[in-house]
Amino acid sequence: MSDIKIDQPDTTVSVREAFGIDTDLRVPAFSERDDHVPEIDTAYQFNPEVTLAILAGFSRDRRVMVQGLHGTGKSTHIEQVAARLNWPCVRINLDGHISRLDLVGKDTIILRDGKQVTEFQEGIVPWALRRPTALIFDEFDAGRPDVMFVIQRILERDGKFTLLDQNEVIHPHKQFRLFATSNTIGLGNSTGLYHGTQMINQAQMDRWNIVTTLNYLPTDDEVKIIQARVPNFDNDAGLTLVKSMIAVADMTRNSFAAGDISTLMSPRTVISWAENIEIFRDPAVAFRLSFLNKCDEAERPMIAEFFQRCFDQELTESWAHKASGVMSSEQH
Repeated sequence: MSDIKIDQPDTTVSVREAFGIDTDLRVPAFSERDDHVPEIDTAYQFNPEVTLAILAGFSRDRRVMVQGLHGTGKSTHIEQVAARLNWPCVRINLDGHISRLDLVGKDTIILRDGKQVTEFQEGIVPWALRRPTALIFDEFDAGRPDVMFVIQRILERDGKFTLLDQNEVIHPHKQFRLFATSNTIGLGNSTGLYHGTQMINQAQMDRWNIVTTLNYLPTDDEVKIIQARVPNFDNDAGLTLVKSMIAVADMTRNSFAAGDISTLMSPRTVISWAENIEIFRDPAVAFRLSFLNKCDEAERPMIAEFFQRCFDQELTESWAHKASGVMSSEQH
């Protein structure tokens, strides 16, 4: 990983111009991009409340957790704020394979002057602490207990981190920032939707200065995102089609909230559906392949009814023949 050239923010960014929020606020930013700064997604739609919470994290060194259902763009939201501030950003997914050694570091054997020697290789946490970097812990509620206690140390106000193996105390860089995303709010997996999530130690939850919730976007904003991702839909016919797709997605979300079905369509799934329509040339075929086949068999008739209501079209069983016909015509 390369070192960062600029050590401190050396400019400011207008929140109104960069994020479209009606405020005169300006926030610190870097004038130059680093290799670790995320790429700007010009199609991204910012949620004003969540954006202001994340900006507070960057400008005032607040520990910010973004909570919400899957596919709402929680991690991407933080990355896109960082992208517009030119703030270096590193994202870690706390799946079951991430261990304490991955975060803290471990002894490794290297060759030096033709001899094998043991040398400590620091993990991502001490590396990030020394730099003006935003560290994002993804799927925070899925972290293993030993990993979570490592993170708890840097959630303190001073955030000092002790490398016991090296007898070294690391003082965080003044521009180090810490964020997390979570599907739950630390109370565990009560719905059965997010297997592998854990109850978070409430003493640790208390150390997060700001907890904000990112819900699904309004229809108009979701339409803009899909049309930006799939430009062929950026016309009157495409607008009608996309609105019907989002109407189906909203029905699944409302039914999920009511406990009628166990799977919902996230914006990510709707985008996949739109992209698959370009491949298969049929919304029904693409719907089956993008979402319906992921659903519980007992729930599929209800979800098929959602499609029928919004598209005035039955989901026929001959979809496989249609798909194979489209693919063969593409090849010829």
